Amino acid sequence: MEEIKVLISEEELNKRITEIAKQIEKDYDGKEITLICILKGSVFFTVELAKHINGDARLEFIRVSSYEGENSTGEIKMKLDLKDSIQGKDVIVVEDIIDTGRTLSYLIEYLNMKKPNSVKLCTLLDKPSRRVVDVDVDYVGFQIPDKFVIGYGLDADEKYRNLPYIGVIE
Repeated sequence: MEEIKVLISEEELNKRITEIAKQIEKDYDGKEITLICILKGSVFFTVELAKHINGDARLEFIRVSSYEGENSTGEIKMKLDLKDSIQGKDVIVVEDIIDTGRTLSYLIEYLNMKKPNSVKLCTLLDKPSRRVVDVDVDYVGFQIPDKFVIGYGLDADEKYRNLPYIGVIE
């Protein structure tokens, strides 16, 4: 069995997610927001974030992929589209990790064609050292080094998503 080193503890995750939720509350001050959860990885983060936002936070789900195993293919595939219209809505895209920026750049452009009132980006983890496409990130949980991380929704071939912390396989 692989040894897993904790990079960000469950306590650190909970504390930072609460801080982000309070910042979102302040920024949107009573407005209805739509959180767009990017499946599968950001489901844990999206649920915890929504639980800590006082106010009307709607949930939508979308699934895009550019990964096979541990590597980005550079080709983005839409696997599940939004169910409801986001036209005229204030939208926050909730991502687990931003790596190259390709997927998010594509997704933001795609969502903007649906004419929302606003689109902001919230990520739990950010790896700026890997960025190849500029992406404006409005809310960042943690900047991390260029390591392959697992847990809290992030997987290695569908394993380890259910870990309550962010870890690195040693």
